[in-house]
Amino acid sequence: MVIVGAVDKSNRTTTVVREAERLAEAFDDTIHFVHALTRSEFVNLGRTSAQADEPLDMGQVRSAAAEMAEEAVTDISVEYETVGLVGDPADEIINYAEERDARYIVVRPRRRSPTGKVLFGSVAQSILLDATCPVVTSFVDDEN
Repeated sequence: MVIVGAVDKSNRTTTVVREAERLAEAFDDTIHFVHALTRSEFVNLGRTSAQADEPLDMGQVRSAAAEMAEEAVTDISVEYETVGLVGDPADEIINYAEERDARYIVVRPRRRSPTGKVLFGSVAQSILLDATCPVVTSFVDDEN
C-alpha cells in the first residue's frame, strides 16, 4: 500500500514528512508526497511562462508541482515518490489517495481559530472530513 503525505511550502511540511516516514517504516509502505497547485499558483506559473514566451502544458505544471513536493522532502530513509497535482488541494489529494487505495493520508493542519477556519477554510480539515481512508494529523508546539 501507499502512504500519501500532503506537503506544501510551509514549515509544517517537516512534520508531515517525518510522520509519513514513521508510518512507511512501520507498514513497509512507499510514500507518495503530493503537492497540489491551487488555481492562483497555477495562474502565477502561467504568467511566468507567458513572460518567457513559452506556453505551459499540464505536464509541465504537474512537474513543477512535483518539484515543489521534492523540495519538501529531506533526509528520508524510506522509498518515496513525489507527485504534482493541479486543482483544489483537498479534492485532488483525496482523489489521489482513493485511486491508489492509500493506507493513510498524512496532513499537518494550521492552528486557526474556529472563526478563521470558517472564513478561510482548511485543506486539512476538508481532508479529515471527506477522505475515505484514515487521516493522520500531527501537531508540534514548536512549529506554526
